Amino acid sequence: MVTAITRPAPTLLMNLHRNFSTFALAALTAVLPAAAEAGVFSVSPVRMYMAPKDRAIAVTINNEGDEEMVMQADVYTWKQKPGGEDQLTLTEDMILSPPILKLAPRSRQVVRLAMLAPRPTGEQLTYRLVVREVPEAKPAEKNLQLQLALAFSLPVFITPPGAKRQLGCTIDRVTANTVRADCENTGNAYAQPREFTLLSTSGEKLAVRDSGGYILPSIKRSFDIKRAEGPIPAGNAKLAVGLDDGSTQNFDVSIPK
Repeated sequence: MVTAITRPAPTLLMNLHRNFSTFALAALTAVLPAAAEAGVFSVSPVRMYMAPKDRAIAVTINNEGDEEMVMQADVYTWKQKPGGEDQLTLTEDMILSPPILKLAPRSRQVVRLAMLAPRPTGEQLTYRLVVREVPEAKPAEKNLQLQLALAFSLPVFITPPGAKRQLGCTIDRVTANTVRADCENTGNAYAQPREFTLLSTSGEKLAVRDSGGYILPSIKRSFDIKRAEGPIPAGNAKLAVGLDDGSTQNFDVSIPK
């Protein structure tokens, strides 16, 4: 996830940093003038996997711009509320070492994401590593009203042996041309649907949705699937759910009238 953060004041910065609302930030940027451009950087890998026995993994941060950048990293426990809304809580279970770094133009630095307090558990542990530019470290430009900064929110998974997702999906009617896929993960590792295809029993493609989202363990999320033209007929059907690992799960569903 990449988010442009507008920083007119410390209080607003704190609220935006907690919420990570791309749409709200975009709207705010549109109505507030005289903003400086954010720096350009990247982080690799964009999704991090660890086993409970691992103490640290390497993370590479690249300054791809022509100006020096100061970066700050924080780690949050990542949970989801009923319905799938992300809930992030600052944690000291893990730390990026060093948590603050200065990068020269067109340079890179390899740092370590270290686990400070390993917790034995049979369920996958989920975190978010948030790496952001610190524009306050730059000299203020004359007549500058706003500063823009770039932030990456990267998932971190600590997965014990044998942990796996267990996905189940049903279909409900929303409108004549829209159905809702209700998907629940009853496993002990995340699931990430990326595509939903609704098919008739004869194989005719009825509707497609080419986006999804993470479903953490014990969470149920809903995804609307809309047909481009015409109503979706009622009756028995199949729902094909494409997942982030390239596999597809198929579910026999019934479309209400």
